[in-house]
Amino acid sequence: MNQADTVWILISTALVFFMTLPGLALFYGGMVRARNVISVFIQCYVVACLMAILWFVAGYSIAYGDTSPYWGGISKLALINITQESLSGTVPEIVFFAFQMTFAIITPVLVLGVFAERTKFGFVVLFSCLWMLLVYAPVAHWVWGGGMLADGGIFGETGVRDFAGGLVVHETAGVAALVIALVLGPRMYRGYAPHNPGMVMTGAAMLWVGWLGFNGGSSLAADALAGMAMTVTLLAGATASVSWMFWEYIKTGQVSLVGMVTGTIAGLAAVTPASGFVGPIYAIMIGIVAGILCQETMYFLRDKLNIDDSLDVFAVHGAGGIYGSMMMAALGVASWQAQLGSIAIVGAYTAAVTLVLVFFCKGVLGMRVDPETEEQGLDYAAHNQRAYDLES
Repeated sequence: MNQADTVWILISTALVFFMTLPGLALFYGGMVRARNVISVFIQCYVVACLMAILWFVAGYSIAYGDTSPYWGGISKLALINITQESLSGTVPEIVFFAFQMTFAIITPVLVLGVFAERTKFGFVVLFSCLWMLLVYAPVAHWVWGGGMLADGGIFGETGVRDFAGGLVVHETAGVAALVIALVLGPRMYRGYAPHNPGMVMTGAAMLWVGWLGFNGGSSLAADALAGMAMTVTLLAGATASVSWMFWEYIKTGQVSLVGMVTGTIAGLAAVTPASGFVGPIYAIMIGIVAGILCQETMYFLRDKLNIDDSLDVFAVHGAGGIYGSMMMAALGVASWQAQLGSIAIVGAYTAAVTLVLVFFCKGVLGMRVDPETEEQGLDYAAHNQRAYDLES
């Protein structure tokens, strides 16, 4: 065991969990109408709690067991045979387990952005539990657990390059959100601006801080690679913020706070798969591209296709992770065959399983709230609480 590595991964674990609670909860909560803030907060909180439990029970075993190239099996269910002396590389396996748990938590919480303001609470809970076990955990095994997309897998000696989750986290969450948006249909009140831009910025800033552990911790060591991953994370986020701001001004003649911080998240998502493989110059290039292309993806889905992905999960996270993964091949730090092939496989699998789960959960519990509840807001109708005295 290396004590320095262990301390760094413990710190990174706390940082990544901070991304979900409170970071993502505030980021999403500020985006919705004032009458739906509590519903967003409670969804983020309960899904985070349930994912932690399910990761312990079965998710970790599915992702990091060694049964086959396709799934990890049951050898590590409920951490069977894992003790404080068990090692994963240079750190205790229980530390590695906890670090990876935070990724399994935040990914389904990212998907929650598409449910905002119109989805039944029970559906959200059931879908999130099944989705983590049947989509996130298997894909994590394929890419990070020595599975079929890793080195020595179906793409040969050099497999996919995904340092911290461009495909495992961001593509899966984004594609799932896009599928759900198509089934769920647009909100009745989709024209409202975010009710609290300050809350959005606060959440985005927390996400950015936590992302240093998200990417830096994925080196799994306290070394120069971790330092470089943190550096390119800062640079890509900053560059994408600025490129989004300038592109938004060109498109609309205005600069918005919500737009700028959304650009930050797009840049962070795009650099995530590349953060262990590129230097500062490439990170800046990735940030410039992400700030423009993710914004164009958002406009295209919303204005041209009339798809109501409520909080732009696909445009920001899904597209960001995909663009970043493709740019790695374009920059020569990854194989085109492995990157494009893995994007296609992960996307197709995620879309297919998500669609099945959506209709299964819809059949069991129903999916969308009634029009009266949607008009009134989910805070009071579903949870008997209000975030504010004033309504918007």
